[in-house]
Amino acid sequence: MKLLFVADPLEGFKTYKDSTFAMMREGASRGHSLLACEPKDVVWQRGGRVTARLRDIALTGDPHRWFTERDPVELALADVDAVLMRKDPPFDSEYFYATHLLEQAEREGARVFNRPSALRDHPEKLAILEFPQFIGPTLVTRDAQAIKRFHAEHQDIILKPLDGMGGMGIFRVGPDGLNLGSITETLNQHGARTVMVQRYLPEIAQGDKRILIIGGRVVPFSLARIPQGSEIRGNLAAGGKGVAQPLTPRDREIAEGIGPVLFARGLLLVGLDVIGDAMTEINVTSPTCFQEITDQAGFDVAKMFVDALEAAVRDA
Repeated sequence: MKLLFVADPLEGFKTYKDSTFAMMREGASRGHSLLACEPKDVVWQRGGRVTARLRDIALTGDPHRWFTERDPVELALADVDAVLMRKDPPFDSEYFYATHLLEQAEREGARVFNRPSALRDHPEKLAILEFPQFIGPTLVTRDAQAIKRFHAEHQDIILKPLDGMGGMGIFRVGPDGLNLGSITETLNQHGARTVMVQRYLPEIAQGDKRILIIGGRVVPFSLARIPQGSEIRGNLAAGGKGVAQPLTPRDREIAEGIGPVLFARGLLLVGLDVIGDAMTEINVTSPTCFQEITDQAGFDVAKMFVDALEAAVRDA
């Protein structure tokens, strides 16, 4: 098959931990061809199909110069076997427009994973509210007074922007309410922006668990991202330590309850974030942690993913 990865620039990949690279490596091991582009390379011109100028790459096995490439090729996205949307967040206006171009390519016959409409329909923080049985107390609002009332009820809370990534913009306010007003103003910009507020979960000390769901099936190990030092954030990008561990019964209950629902909507790969017994995010844009789980637990996540991808292409 020809696999097209729509991703960030290849030159910035950290191949020792990058999940997109793990997908590429597994695909290449099976004889699949690898193509890559960035969202900015996708073009739709009047009367034509959605096309892109693609990098035709081969893996070298050298971590310092991990790919070589032949001359670029111009192809319609419908002429490759699978398009994998792996652009990292944030989900900004350009990401939004990219999903529309990819959706047009779908109408022309392209097979896109995850489906562009499903990416738009499942904002990574808001999507959890569809599944209240699996989450802790949560409020989404622009109203500063509503945030004050939530804090008065729950005492210890987390505030975060809806469009953050990698732990950016996350604040904790304890029972004393210190700086709640200032933090609220910073995040909601005097009512102009929507904020998510959640009860603080002390189980974060044991890690913010990333649980992967592939083709509606659950990977049997999570990666617990454990905050270090005085940090409250477990995100690896914020310095958290990743520890692979078997799923707990509650982890499995959450993932098995959500996985088939999201797969039916066109989400081949999903990453749930779970703290203690509560889900905190549903990641659909570019879920990661393949290599950490494989290296520590011995479970080949990339193999499971490419198996599911091949089956999805056959069934499309």
